[in-house]
Amino acid sequence: MHKSGKPFRAMYRSEEDARSAPAGVSTVIGDFSNKESLQQVFAGVDAVFLVCSPIPELVELESNVIDVSPARGVKHIVLNSALGAGDYTKSFPSWHRKVEDKLKASGLTYTILRPNSFMQNILAYNAPSIRAQGAFYSSLGNARLSYLDVRDIAVVVAKALLSPGEHAGKTYELNGPEAVTCTELAERISCRVPNSEICGHTRSGSAEKHAGFENAGMAGDGAARSTAVLRKRSRRRSDGCVASIAGAGAGEA
Repeated sequence: MHKSGKPFRAMYRSEEDARSAPAGVSTVIGDFSNKESLQQVFAGVDAVFLVCSPIPELVELESNVIDVSPARGVKHIVLNSALGAGDYTKSFPSWHRKVEDKLKASGLTYTILRPNSFMQNILAYNAPSIRAQGAFYSSLGNARLSYLDVRDIAVVVAKALLSPGEHAGKTYELNGPEAVTCTELAERISCRVPNSEICGHTRSGSAEKHAGFENAGMAGDGAARSTAVLRKRSRRRSDGCVASIAGAGAGEA
């Protein structure tokens, strides 16, 4: 967005959080749970990128944004959904699908993005056990997963916000450049870390696996539902959609 030269602003929930914004980024304070605050945030805004953490309140929070937008002059919403929202009826993909349906019925123009698993999740979920044990844990077995860098998603978002007419009414399923197994992922991490051999454990039901999920904050039934989504065939795709929208170099970060 910076490179476009177009005015934009980033919403934060508090002044303290807003201080972490990159230099030169205009900030505004608002809360998805507070429609009155959103009325102020969206004054003079014609396009919105809507993204929320995968929490049980997601439907309510994102619905508030959609409810407020038309009266404030917002014309286009780019929604960050999730791969699987179109065909998986449980857990967080089903939450995203409810928001997708509401957005489509809102009268606003829209672009829906369904990204695959974020490459940055490797660091967020696997790094603690890699540092402590030289290993990470998964129940994916030999299933392949196509990781997507969030920086590439950001380019697609910017394109959809800056050229809404070109992307209006579109739903894009976004995948990374290659689908890999956990074993292959472990081998590649090992190549990047001097004098190390990282192990990717995929034994379903093992005590080690459950400990790994717990360390990542994904214990119990939530971990099982996440695994079921990730094992879906669509997660294996690598179809070049990101590069076709974002341009050369995307998907290679």
